[in-house]
Amino acid sequence: MGTAGSLSVPVPSSHHYESVMTTTSSTPKARSGRSSTAAKGGATPVVSATCPVLALDAGNYDLKFYGGDGHPKAIRSVRYQLPQGRDAVSYSSASPLIELSDGRRFHFGAQSYKYRRQQQTVIENKVELARLHLYACLEPLGEEIADYNLNLLVSTPDPARHGEAIQEQLLGLHEFTRNGVPFRVTVASMQVEREGMGAYHYARGQGLIPGNGYTIVIDIGGGTWLTRLVDAAGEVIDENIMDRGGTYELATAISFDRRLTDHLGNSADPCIVMDGFRVDHVYADTGLAWKDWLDEYLDPWFKGIFQTVKAQYTPYMPRVTRFLVTGGGSHLIAERLQGHPLFAVMGDPQFANVRGLFLMTQDTQLCMTTK
Repeated sequence: MGTAGSLSVPVPSSHHYESVMTTTSSTPKARSGRSSTAAKGGATPVVSATCPVLALDAGNYDLKFYGGDGHPKAIRSVRYQLPQGRDAVSYSSASPLIELSDGRRFHFGAQSYKYRRQQQTVIENKVELARLHLYACLEPLGEEIADYNLNLLVSTPDPARHGEAIQEQLLGLHEFTRNGVPFRVTVASMQVEREGMGAYHYARGQGLIPGNGYTIVIDIGGGTWLTRLVDAAGEVIDENIMDRGGTYELATAISFDRRLTDHLGNSADPCIVMDGFRVDHVYADTGLAWKDWLDEYLDPWFKGIFQTVKAQYTPYMPRVTRFLVTGGGSHLIAERLQGHPLFAVMGDPQFANVRGLFLMTQDTQLCMTTK
């Protein structure tokens, strides 16, 4: 296995929820980069034989969730808050309509584009939206049961900063209506993990992580990108979290290009450009495409990310044996990186982190009910 000491920069080109057995009724101790908490109440907690588990990766571009059955699901992380006098357009499991107990209604997913304006998570503080994002992703058990307890795993870029705030929103009882179905869900316990580490554990299970040396996880998301330096035992040694620079920044640069704006009559919407990254680099249904000149923007964008990585981890580079590239934006540069021996690009990278989060439930299984 080679190392990264003299690495050159590659130039890119164009549920059902599973039940788990539990063996403990005490709150797990938190470890570095993770917080684990159980819901508290006045009644005496008892151990439940089984409890549904949900892994949730609420990203800036889409909300990914996985209960262990079939393929993970995703909901576009965009919403519209309906006025009281406005009827909703049709909803679905992939574009759910959420109604809170105070009567406020939010339509998530692709259907929200049918309203005049939308609210995009990528330009907001997604930590403050944790509760709404959870409601969008909760489905009935067995297509019928909407009253249940839940063991939840979520990820966030910086658990030390935001883990407590997320737990305050998500632990405990939640009553809301999703697609006309009243829900009563109690988040009985939850873990907050470092974003990107789910993908690392998933990659390690697939044999993509060497047994020696250091791995640098590069997680390229919609609004942000981040890196983790991980040793062979899975311990995070160092990390770098960039609040900007994800695919939204790339989309914003493209949105001002005259080859788009001259035809549209004004600047393009970066969020629609982000949608185009997934579908032939075409702007909505206009037929306008940037595939032929994408590299003009893609090359400097990724070089900027990689140069930051090298600067951050210069002392460790001789011992780096793997760069693990993951996240919903990694498909943009996957083709070029696959030819480099030090790089591993996750297959189905959009869902790698949430798959790995679910695997991490094996570390701690806790579900508490009250009687």
